[in-house]
Amino acid sequence: MNQPYGLVRARPEPEFEIRVDGIPVPVIPGQTIGAALHGAGIRSWRTTRIGGRPRGLFCGIGVCFDCLVTVNGSPSLRACLTEARPGDRVSTRAAGEPGGGARDTTGGDGQGGEGTVSGR
Repeated sequence: MNQPYGLVRARPEPEFEIRVDGIPVPVIPGQTIGAALHGAGIRSWRTTRIGGRPRGLFCGIGVCFDCLVTVNGSPSLRACLTEARPGDRVSTRAAGEPGGGARDTTGGDGQGGEGTVSGR
């Protein structure tokens, strides 16, 4: 079976990693931080203030604010709009927020469920 790049004869730049809450996440050049997280199986990384409901990518086009992250110390950036750069350090915690952390909603088996990626 051909990989997607082979089908279109694309020659992308080499993949790189970013760190999300200290965890390495692979990135294909040109991906947003949100796309890289989604591609790594991380579906939620924030919770609502009231009720603690999980949040991650929702609209994917920058209209909502469900995917906020801190990148290299710059807070409140939308992961769906922020292009990942080699060496980026991403934090899913709001300033002064305890706990938090990216969540792998594939349950580690790719079948759905809830499991914490970061070891907090």
